[in-house]
Amino acid sequence: MNKDSKEHMLKSLRENLRFDGRRLSDFREISLELGVSDSAEGSARVRIGDTEVIAGVKLGVESPYPDTPDQGNLIVGTELLPIANPAFEPGPPGTESIEISRVVDRGIRESKVIDIKALCITPGEKVWAVNIDICSINDSGNLIDCAALATVAAIKDTVFPEFDGESVDYKKKSSKRLPLAKSRMPVTVTVVKIGEHLIVDPGFEEEAAIDARLTVASTAEGVICSMQKGGDKAISTEDVSSMIDLALLKAREISKVVERA
Repeated sequence: MNKDSKEHMLKSLRENLRFDGRRLSDFREISLELGVSDSAEGSARVRIGDTEVIAGVKLGVESPYPDTPDQGNLIVGTELLPIANPAFEPGPPGTESIEISRVVDRGIRESKVIDIKALCITPGEKVWAVNIDICSINDSGNLIDCAALATVAAIKDTVFPEFDGESVDYKKKSSKRLPLAKSRMPVTVTVVKIGEHLIVDPGFEEEAAIDARLTVASTAEGVICSMQKGGDKAISTEDVSSMIDLALLKAREISKVVERA
């Protein structure tokens, strides 16, 4: 974003008004749909404004990692498609897709929303692996929060396939769901700083003007699970405190969307 465009944006922000008419602390409209994929064990489509992401969960039986022989495996991958944003290129994951995967993964792990030990079938031999695929459909800003919300919704939607102790029958679903601690369901909110102003749910143009950002994953009870700093400029201790407070406030609001799904 050039200097004149950013100054125009800052002038608007000083009046608590954004280019799309929102206030600084407003999210765009959020919609959430479960069960959008017949081939996944759990799936969800989330739209935040015009930003759209689909997340799917595939379950498989694998060997556990050597350092966690009595725990299930968790893998998160993100694919940013050129249909979502012409800046995205096909091929190996880029920096942005890797960052989204890591932020989402950390929020899930640190919240302990999934009882990883309950995914163990035979210690040291067989465990359930939770493979989460995130796919961008349209990028209109704030892909991180949209991807994280879609992942949480897909986890909530997940049902185990039939398993006879030896093989998995993906054509049949059991009545068993992922072992979740619903009170620990993480909600991720990114607060960005543009000039001296803090805003949530940045749109595409606003992302081009970001000086710094802080992504906070927390539960509905206000327990912080993880944080990720981004942007080129430093943020003060006071900024961090204000950004966390705003993130926690919005997380409590967004958690209600997940509860209703």
